Amino acid sequence: MSDAARWMIAIAFISLPTIAFGGTFLLSILRRKAGTEQLSAEQVSYFRAGHAHAGVLVTIAIIGQLALDQSRMGDGLVWALRIGLFVSPLLVSGGFFGGAPRTQDGPTTPLIRLIPIGAVVFGLSTLGVGIGLLIPA
Repeated sequence: MSDAARWMIAIAFISLPTIAFGGTFLLSILRRKAGTEQLSAEQVSYFRAGHAHAGVLVTIAIIGQLALDQSRMGDGLVWALRIGLFVSPLLVSGGFFGGAPRTQDGPTTPLIRLIPIGAVVFGLSTLGVGIGLLIPA
């Protein structure tokens, strides 16, 4: 395993407990704060989706780091893919958290636009990892 993969995977594993327990903590805070006692089902769904996507995408990013060690691409492109694999969970989950409606019947906030941006970054990064593994020696 390369040093780059080792560091990126270490950061990912350190972030996983924060993802796992962050949602429960956030919802408990929101439920206790004045004015947030009545979270709508849609708001709760956004928070759950943010955590579910973060956990899954970070787990895939860990696998991608190992796969990138086996790719035959240049260092610059490999680093771009390494970073893309970790930026995409931040964008997607940030879009769910930040884009959640602020009131029960309100619209989503503009941060919801981060979700498709993160999806594109994730798609390009995983596509790049796959193509990098197919390049012959």
